[in-house]
Amino acid sequence: MKLKLDQHSPIYLQIIDEFKRQIARGDLRPGDRIPSQRELAMMVQVNPNTVQRAYREMELMGITETLRGQGTFITQDPERLAAIRREMASRALVGFVQEMHALGYGRDEMIEMVRGTWDELFAAQAAPAQPGAPPQHAAQSQRSGTEGGESRGDGRV
Repeated sequence: MKLKLDQHSPIYLQIIDEFKRQIARGDLRPGDRIPSQRELAMMVQVNPNTVQRAYREMELMGITETLRGQGTFITQDPERLAAIRREMASRALVGFVQEMHALGYGRDEMIEMVRGTWDELFAAQAAPAQPGAPPQHAAQSQRSGTEGGESRGDGRV
């Protein structure tokens, strides 16, 4: 797990958000085992007590389930996982709309820009390959590395 810590929010909340992000993207699936508290503390170089708090909170939130002697696992509750995905999308959308509004864009302008950007990024995936056209993966590789906006190849970002 890669975690870029910022000083503006508690570390345990950042850990929880990263797990939610991975669940929303499909990187973590129902029933997946997550690292032990000690392993994660070493991976992200934080105090084990901080990770313990994050794991306790995730269990209370219904994100994980701990089985004594076996480890901690992502919940298998599809409704809870769908709610996490909606929450993450809503948070991203609210941030985007607030920032665009602060930049002076209106609703219709935002919608047009989103449509244009979507078409720019994903039109190559929907269109059949033209003879002599560069492979679709070349366009995707140019976009890789953008946090939270990577193309999954299935129309989701």
